[in-house]
Amino acid sequence: MSDVLQESSYQADSLIAEDIDAYLDRHQHKSLLRFITCGSVDDGKSTLIGRLLYDSKMIFEDQLAALEADSKRVGTQGQNIDFALLVDGLAAEREQGITIDVAYRFFATDKRKFIVADTPGHEQYTRNMVTGASTADLAVILIDARKGVLVQTRRHSYLAHLIGIKNLVLAVNKMDLIDYDQAKYDAIVADYQAFATSIGITGFTAMPISGFMGDNISLRSDKTPWYQGPTLMEHLETVEIDADADRAKPFRMPVQWVNRPNLDFRGFSGLIASGTIKPGDAIRVLPSAKQSTVTRIVTADGDLDEGVAGQSVTICLADEVDCSRGDVIAIAGNPPQAADQFEATIVWMADEEMLPGRPYWLKLGTQTVTANIQAPKYQVNVNTMEHLAAKTLELNAIGVANLSVDRQLVFESYADNRDLGGFILIDKFTNATVAAGMIHFSLRRAQNVHWQASDVTRERHAELMRQKPAVLWFTGLSGAGKSTIANMVERKLARMNRHTFLLDGDNVRHGLNKDLGFTDADRVENIRRVGEVAKLMTDAGLIVVTAFISPFRAEREMVRQMLPAGEFIEVFVDTSLAEAEKRDVKGLYAKARSGKLKNFTGIDSPYEAPEKPEIHIDTARMTPDQAAELIVEYLLDR
Repeated sequence: MSDVLQESSYQADSLIAEDIDAYLDRHQHKSLLRFITCGSVDDGKSTLIGRLLYDSKMIFEDQLAALEADSKRVGTQGQNIDFALLVDGLAAEREQGITIDVAYRFFATDKRKFIVADTPGHEQYTRNMVTGASTADLAVILIDARKGVLVQTRRHSYLAHLIGIKNLVLAVNKMDLIDYDQAKYDAIVADYQAFATSIGITGFTAMPISGFMGDNISLRSDKTPWYQGPTLMEHLETVEIDADADRAKPFRMPVQWVNRPNLDFRGFSGLIASGTIKPGDAIRVLPSAKQSTVTRIVTADGDLDEGVAGQSVTICLADEVDCSRGDVIAIAGNPPQAADQFEATIVWMADEEMLPGRPYWLKLGTQTVTANIQAPKYQVNVNTMEHLAAKTLELNAIGVANLSVDRQLVFESYADNRDLGGFILIDKFTNATVAAGMIHFSLRRAQNVHWQASDVTRERHAELMRQKPAVLWFTGLSGAGKSTIANMVERKLARMNRHTFLLDGDNVRHGLNKDLGFTDADRVENIRRVGEVAKLMTDAGLIVVTAFISPFRAEREMVRQMLPAGEFIEVFVDTSLAEAEKRDVKGLYAKARSGKLKNFTGIDSPYEAPEKPEIHIDTARMTPDQAAELIVEYLLDR
């Protein structure tokens, strides 16, 4: 350790010995800096964090002994410890030589506390970098001095800027491996400067370092006399963070739960996202817009005279307003917006491509809604910042798209409020997080287009037709017999004077869906449109019979959710692939097998069989007429 670090450590140890309460109070009131290390694979992120922990004395004797033993085992000794071994804890990570997950570490110096996220450099794990950056105040972007600015350097820089990190450090690492060459360092900084300017980054702090050797980490290196800037630790300790920025914004608190331990107490608990609040302040609950007045601000340590951004509190109101999880309590005079359609930037983080039209869970703060994404307006090329045409987004792609949600969402633009502007998308079936997004603004049509109530209700339409509306949704492989059985069902219902309409997959592609192909994205949109038409027909009181392959469970579930409970009846026409190919009336399977027909269900595009259909038709054991009779009986019994 250096003399400077030893002196700082001695002062802290002396204060602990003399007045432990004073030391704890001093430590408690230090400012906290959250930062990430990012960049391309093997740029030295984990080694740098290990060095920071070592220099700040956050490695204890037993850890140091183990670290030195590991370093000797891999052939390094003494000062040149392999610090990456400290933070790359998983065996799989060591074997692959990359950090897969986000490793968070806490350390402190005499001036400040730090939480650092070691984010992975491999392109496959860009999603983890986004996770780490979402709460960071500063990003240390590492560059291997031997390699210069790489694609992942640009991607991580763009994402850091996109997420709103204002403090960027360009750490040109491994200077020891290029003999501390100033010319090479200057060329890298100039290259990065040109890129940063092109994406709107107005400033960054560049420095030459060696995480392995310790150059310019905690102490200035005599190997770089030409560098006159701060060490990395000096910069981290002194960089200005606008801790009061969130407090200066209007008050917002997403409600996490309603706290009612007894009949005499009712409060609304959550983390204050921005602003301040005091007893007596007038508030508005969104999206209902109900107003009331704050009577108490309660915490585990007692009532507060004022609640501020970053505190978890329970707010009591003067009136019994309707407020629950997912609502937002805001200052009455300056509330956020509520809308159901937005433009947003989306960072796609799933191996499976985005499917426009497919419903995903959208989670924003404590709000969870169903969202549908339209085809992207464009995708961003992170190398050139060019806007590229795109029908979908694949893993690590960044694009801008419109999306709609199934009910009013309380929001602010991400630029104004991270908590009410940033969201994630979750796959409804796997519960996997597939994307992160940042809202730009609500669409004008979300404010200008309103639902027009009709005097004749759907219930009245059904009464006039003397029947209960329903959607019989036939699904199965091509050639399974869906259209044949659906036609028989409609004939039987017509003889009973039931009012029906048959929507057949081939027929709608001659008109309503003539613009759609057979990619996964087009299949999703095909079913979404048919579902909306079927819903309108049930509103009119009809029994709708549909015959569509509809290969994806998610889209069938989407249509089910459009309708009142019990009105969607899934009919699985179950035929083996071999039997369907034998029938092959249209010759489609033969074309698909020969490669002349792409994206054909069952051959090179998947079919996801229903797990719990209302009606299961086994065509190997039942004739079409028997199947139709069974379906009609089910419909009438219901």
